[in-house]
Amino acid sequence: MFSALGNLQPRQLAAQILNFALVLSTAFMLWKGLSVFTNSSSPIVVVLSGSMEPAFQRGDLLFLWNRGKETQVGEIVVYNVRGKDIPIVHRVIRRFGGGSAPLQLLTKGDNNAADDTELYARGQSYLDRSKDVIGSVVGYVPFVGYVTILLSEYPWLKTAMLGFMALTVVLQRE
Repeated sequence: MFSALGNLQPRQLAAQILNFALVLSTAFMLWKGLSVFTNSSSPIVVVLSGSMEPAFQRGDLLFLWNRGKETQVGEIVVYNVRGKDIPIVHRVIRRFGGGSAPLQLLTKGDNNAADDTELYARGQSYLDRSKDVIGSVVGYVPFVGYVTILLSEYPWLKTAMLGFMALTVVLQRE
């Protein structure tokens, strides 16, 4: 396999490397474009736990929308806890304020016994809709995100996959 790499002319090798860079930059631009369109810093998330079963299973891929700021009770939102970078997918069970007052939300996982006040940042009793919520769930694809879970739980798999993709692009003949 590596002998084919040595047989490439410098111009062919450069073209294959640029082709790989084009694939990566296209994926990045699509992600950023989707972020602008949905007004969400993370327009697609993966369910990492079973706290929302039976509505969503671990590994489900969720599509978010953050254009409507009047979140209703019963709506499923994704939020970040201040100081942590792990998105949490839970249902709104109570709302306070709205209109001219800042909208505050209380959430709970469908499969959890208690609300999320223990998950919120220290001293925080409710989520601030404008600061904490990433978006509302508007659609999902079951189990497609399980690949992401495997890649995060087994880091060597991520390295192997990236290496395989890079070799495939570089060694591909036109």
